Parts: sequence; structure tokens; C-alpha cells
Amino acid sequence: MQSERGFGYGVKHIISPISGPVRDVLLSILQLSSDEIEFLIHLGAVYLNHGRIQENVTVSSGDYLRVHTKPRRFPKGNVDFTKCIIFESEHFVVVNKPSGIPVHGSVDNIRENLQSYMEEAVGVKLYVTHRLDVPTNGLIVYAKTVEFQTAFNKLLIAREIKKIYRAKIEGDAPAAKILKHYMEPSPRAPKTVSHEPKEKWQECVLEILEVKKMDSCTELRIHLHTGRTHQIRAQLGYEKSPVIGDHAYGAEKRWSEERIELTACELEFSNPLTGENHYFKI
Repeated sequence: MQSERGFGYGVKHIISPISGPVRDVLLSILQLSSDEIEFLIHLGAVYLNHGRIQENVTVSSGDYLRVHTKPRRFPKGNVDFTKCIIFESEHFVVVNKPSGIPVHGSVDNIRENLQSYMEEAVGVKLYVTHRLDVPTNGLIVYAKTVEFQTAFNKLLIAREIKKIYRAKIEGDAPAAKILKHYMEPSPRAPKTVSHEPKEKWQECVLEILEVKKMDSCTELRIHLHTGRTHQIRAQLGYEKSPVIGDHAYGAEKRWSEERIELTACELEFSNPLTGENHYFKI
């Protein structure tokens, strides 16, 4: 039995009518081949009783299955991810993230993401410390140990990590050098921001350090004081100065791939485990 809920996104909710290997159950219900179903299981796009599965496990009659039949894809392609490594130590690795790829696994795809590709490149398990949006490129830190991950996250909370971004925008730069907005606490995107504080809305603060007029656009150098999801994109979009290519926030759509002109170009922090100061720039 299938529910119609989620069909527009390729999400299918199924109460298993029979017992047996999950591949055989789904093969009897969905209009997919055995290879297609096995690939969805491999990607982590199939859930059994609310838990992700990645093997052809046995299900029982009456079990609940959720299948993401149209997972977002981020194939590795010809990228040599060893060349994305900017710095590596025993505690962490700094990576120059390409645009168009997520930092970590998603609800419908646990395999195709930067974390997985970098684990393959460096040969060890990595832990996420902070994030960049899929279309954003630039510097990101992965921890090699849970100890460093925990310590780095404390630096983030204390705002002791300096993050500088380079953004090429449509139109003129905002008049104010420091932009303060408030973001609605919603999991949906695009994000909604306002100049006026509202109950439970999150404060967003960025500082425009430099404004450079170019032939075809304006380039901003931005110090990010708070690190909300989509913050720079939402704030600049609200000020009618959207990042080039960022169609979600009012810019003209320029490329078919997920790419915008926003780069995390500088990163500075003190290693919370050794005290050593680190500064990276691309």
C-alpha cells in the first residue's frame, strides 16, 4: 500500500504487504528495476521504520518503508579531491570546497558529498565542524577526531573563528557597512529576514570590509559575524544586492549547475587543542 503524500518529490510511503528482502518488496510495488532499487539502497535513499538502510535487509509484512525515488545527485565526476586539500594535520583537514556539492550527506543521499569524497582522499573518517551551502565554494574544516570537532564547535559558538567571504553581486553594494537582520527560524529555504526583531527570530550580522567596483559587477569582502544558514545570501538579497547566480534570492539565473559567486576565502582560528594559530586564504 502506498500513500500519495510526497509523490511530487519522488518520496513514496509504503506499508509492506509482504515479508522478504526489501529489494523484492519494492520491486513488487514500484515501477523500478532491480538495479535501480539496489542503487537507491546504496545511496541511503531507503528507510525502514524511520531508520536509513544501506543493505538488502529483510522486512516484515506491515513494516513502514520510505523511499526517495528521485534523490539529488552529486557524482564525483573527474574531480581529484586530493587537490582540494589546503592543509592537513593530525587533528583536522582544511578543504577548498568546489561549488555544487554538499558538505555532508542528505536525507536522500548519504554517499555523494564532500565529506565522503574527502574521507576517501585522506583515508580516515572525518567529522563535520561547520557548513557551506551547496552552491558556495571555499574553505571548510573537517575534524579528524571527535575531540577536535567538539573543541572547534565551542570556538564557533564563542565566535572565535574569523570567516571572510568574497561575494560578487548584482547592482550596487548596500549603503551600510554593517548589516543586521533577523531571520525567521524555519528549516525551509529561501530564508526570510527582516530589519525588525521578532520573537525567536535569529540575529544575523555581517560586516562589509571592502567594496570593489568591477567592469561587470561589484565585489564585496565580507566578515561574517554570525553563521546562520544562507545568511549572506539572504541578507544581500533583502538589500537588493543579491549574489550573482543566486536565483533563490533575487538574482538572475546564469548557470544550469548549482553555483553562485560566493567564496569562503579566508579562515583564521587558534587550534583549540594545541593553541597554534592558523590562517588560510584562497
